[in-house]
Amino acid sequence: MLNSRPYATPLELHSKANLSWYGLAEEDYLEAFAGHAKIGELSSLKENFANTRSLAASEQSELASACAGSIVQLAQDNRRYEDRFGFIFIVCATGKSAQEISLLLQKRLLNDRETELKNSAEEQRKIFQIRLSTLLV
Repeated sequence: MLNSRPYATPLELHSKANLSWYGLAEEDYLEAFAGHAKIGELSSLKENFANTRSLAASEQSELASACAGSIVQLAQDNRRYEDRFGFIFIVCATGKSAQEISLLLQKRLLNDRETELKNSAEEQRKIFQIRLSTLLV
């Protein structure tokens, strides 16, 4: 990405970001996932992700209105997901309620690891595309 600068248009930047993302090695995706706040753990945003807190908090804003029971269930399911696949649950949460995210998580728990690595990479791609758009404003 750095070596391709400058970008003439936002479309060129977004396209180059996608091209750079596709085809990375598993360890590259896992490194990116490790730098991502766990969905629903809003307290971790403050403690561990101060430099991206406002971005992640706005992406997870629908969770702020969820009942405590929903958040607890989401946290439990997140732990099950991480135990099963070895990386955190990644979902583009923008505009999704806690219930929608929980249903997605339950569905994805049925997948094999390879499928989930692909799903998570695609969700992470959606997230960084939203963040790029936000940064360009």
